[in-house]
Amino acid sequence: MNKGKLIISRHSESEWNLTGQWTGFTDVNLTPKGHADAQVIGRMLSGYHFDGVYTSLLKRAQQTMFSILGENNSSNAPAITLTDKINERDYGDMTGKNKWEVKDEIGEEAFNGIRRGWDYPVPGGETLKDVSARVIPYFESEMLPKLKVGENILMAAHGNSIRALVKYLDKVADEDVAQVEMGFGQVLVYDFDEDGEIVNREVLQAEVEPTHA
Repeated sequence: MNKGKLIISRHSESEWNLTGQWTGFTDVNLTPKGHADAQVIGRMLSGYHFDGVYTSLLKRAQQTMFSILGENNSSNAPAITLTDKINERDYGDMTGKNKWEVKDEIGEEAFNGIRRGWDYPVPGGETLKDVSARVIPYFESEMLPKLKVGENILMAAHGNSIRALVKYLDKVADEDVAQVEMGFGQVLVYDFDEDGEIVNREVLQAEVEPTHA
């Protein structure tokens, strides 16, 4: 049986990535660089066949997804599913604030806890643990059964919804989750067997200029 592939891409540079603001649920567009970088990712993935595509309800992920599909050479039109289950985390009271100004205000330890921690409280928002509580059940119920029968799935999502899924897939301990990072232009490819076990993991990197996340 063919192995099912899960291909994971983070959205490219958004308008608020450019300004260093915490975005969360705010529905901003990609920058011109973000659109161009997404096309580069699409060309890198041009040899992949997608049976299904999952993306969030937020424009920056959808725009990245459509750019990837626009560069794909597959003859089929994959089914596209939009879901809030893989939206970016809600940054609550931090939404819209400049990350680096907040770091100066609250100190490095609290800043790193909010930005990279597993269960560090975010005033009015979600922790990564909260994000995981919506991402993982959705993956298990909607994506994994398709991967087990050999389908290829593209997931275009966000830094934290991807971090939550990668923590689960790679069995990362809670205390080590700060080390899990999904860079811009990076794509993860997981191969699944018919039992739903990961049999291969590959990291692809598109040739894009660094983005200040």
